[in-house]
Amino acid sequence: MNTGHNRFAFFSAIFLTLVICAAPSLAQDKKALVGGTLINGLGSTPLQDSVILVSGDTIEKVGTVETLPVPDGYEVISTEAMSVMPGLWDMHVHLMITGHSDYSYWHPAYKDRFASEIMPASAVQLLLAGVTSARDLGAPLEDTLSVKERLESGEIPGPRMFWSGPFIQKESYPGTEMYRWGVDGPRDAREKVKRLADAGMDVIKLIDHDLMTLEEAQAVVDEAHKHGMNVVAHAHRPPEIRRGLEIGIDNFEHTGLSASPEYPDDVMRMLKERAAASMIVDDPLYWTPTVEGLWNFVDTRDNPEKLDSNCWYRGLEQSTIDDIKASIAHPDELTYTLLTPKRKGTLKKKIAQLRESGVVMMIGTDSGIPMKFHCQSTWNELDVWVRVMGIPAMEAIQAATFWPAKFMGVDEQLGSVVAGRYADIIAVKGDVLKYINLLQDVDFVMKGGVVYKQGGTVVEEALETK
Repeated sequence: MNTGHNRFAFFSAIFLTLVICAAPSLAQDKKALVGGTLINGLGSTPLQDSVILVSGDTIEKVGTVETLPVPDGYEVISTEAMSVMPGLWDMHVHLMITGHSDYSYWHPAYKDRFASEIMPASAVQLLLAGVTSARDLGAPLEDTLSVKERLESGEIPGPRMFWSGPFIQKESYPGTEMYRWGVDGPRDAREKVKRLADAGMDVIKLIDHDLMTLEEAQAVVDEAHKHGMNVVAHAHRPPEIRRGLEIGIDNFEHTGLSASPEYPDDVMRMLKERAAASMIVDDPLYWTPTVEGLWNFVDTRDNPEKLDSNCWYRGLEQSTIDDIKASIAHPDELTYTLLTPKRKGTLKKKIAQLRESGVVMMIGTDSGIPMKFHCQSTWNELDVWVRVMGIPAMEAIQAATFWPAKFMGVDEQLGSVVAGRYADIIAVKGDVLKYINLLQDVDFVMKGGVVYKQGGTVVEEALETK
């Protein structure tokens, strides 16, 4: 008998027990969310007077106060007068940036603090805003892997993250080589995709693919699909869209950099053909338009009061906060946004075109770009979709819950409030289907059965690192 091994196993068991007992939520914890109107993420009629039983990290049962009595031993959390729904997804965030206006300064100045300060701060800000799952589209691979490991181990709090790692493009822009990888020929394209796949990335982000040879761009998509990875691509220019459709892109991002009033007729024909064909095999074409920053820019420039919110301070050092503040002190002087007012006038038409084409749209924000903070971005996007673009609130909510989970292949675990799914649930006071902007102040946040916010107050002990 190996007594040394048995002794190690004995003390390991004791240590594991202590860690579990010290965690914010025990695996055996049982909670009951009682009384609210449940919007389950599947588009069905909301369930009045709902009861959601949570055991550990999983939704155990869903019913109503009449059909599902709360068993003994459950902590009852009242959701009376609240809208209850799945945790939000944001399908386009940048954890490594957080509102600073000057990328050429930010990247070299903060590159050694991405993994230690900036990305963890961004992650916790998203979580407390009710974003329990998010997709990070572009960061240095080493920093991405560091943050990924610590989030998954529970060392730092944040959403369930899905990652692209560095962009793939024809040639990286000067000074961006740490998070943008250029390709030189089809073989190099395949090798870079394989490197990201082997590192555990979830998707490939492809940009400027119209500048690649057809063989290079096709190699990126084919290699990604070979490894079971979807490809997310920019749609800033019509040639990018045309090439993306030709090579089999899975998800387009953005609505275009120019002030062109609409998508060209030939692009619309191609989109409709792709959408029609793909629906047959349950593989729709997805689009993440990221419109809020464009639509609201002029208002933010002329009335920048929302930039004074301190919600984006959490997790950042005071020197970082001061640096960001100084960079956005004069929004009217930012050259980054000079064309933005002209782009605003194109958005309603383009959103209408995308909806008519049959693509499946998802909520994504480009969160982290100048003056877009992680604690504000997602609800702002939802608000513009509903209030300005005329998208029904239920459709917008599905675009921020079910469809992202479906795209990422985790809809059997996430994206809806259904028995057997992970207990990622948020709630707000009032009727979110009538007033979508209630999501600017999420009252209750649960991820994996752990309550991070209740009664509008952050549960600080739940955020304590292991």
